[in-house]
Amino acid sequence: MQFDRTALRWTREPLHWEMDDTAIRITTTPHTDLWQRTYYHFRNDNAPVLQMTTDEQYFSFVVRTAFDSKHRFDQCGVVLYLDSENWLKASIEYENERFQHLGSVVTNLGYSDWATTEIDAAVKSMWYRLSRREDDFCIECSEDGQTFRQMRICHMHKATGPVSFGIYACSPEDSSFCATFTHMQLMPCQWAAHDGQPPDADA
Repeated sequence: MQFDRTALRWTREPLHWEMDDTAIRITTTPHTDLWQRTYYHFRNDNAPVLQMTTDEQYFSFVVRTAFDSKHRFDQCGVVLYLDSENWLKASIEYENERFQHLGSVVTNLGYSDWATTEIDAAVKSMWYRLSRREDDFCIECSEDGQTFRQMRICHMHKATGPVSFGIYACSPEDSSFCATFTHMQLMPCQWAAHDGQPPDADA
């Protein structure tokens, strides 16, 4: 199992981006975002997404992000985008000069949620690991690319066959920044099978 850059395809290609043997760089366009309905009652579906597709039912995808975000809501990270109403993302979202939000959004059937924790605004890089076990997913983060911490476990109702996954970057307000993605790897699932309570008989 190997990550193949040539298999990557854009959903909404950004105006400015570049790729070489070691990195992918995206310069965000103002007023781009991913969000569906919940709380804010608006629908944003115009962020650039760069993905590959697999029918593997068990895998992990790892990527390191580095960014110079400095405006509210600037963000970049890992994404699994099935369609406009079914996707997940994990990122660091800039808030102000004191703190930013390390978090994830899961959107099922057209409704988004947002789970976050505050981290220092001085953090300018983060690793993510997205793992699939059939139609369930685990998102983890790491400061060093070695020790990963769980951010969330979720279910994707529409992830019953092939899925597309990769990277994204966007600036929901009137701003722009450069996001750099490196160390992309595709590997056997690193999310171990549960070894506690057995599944219900009708599961």
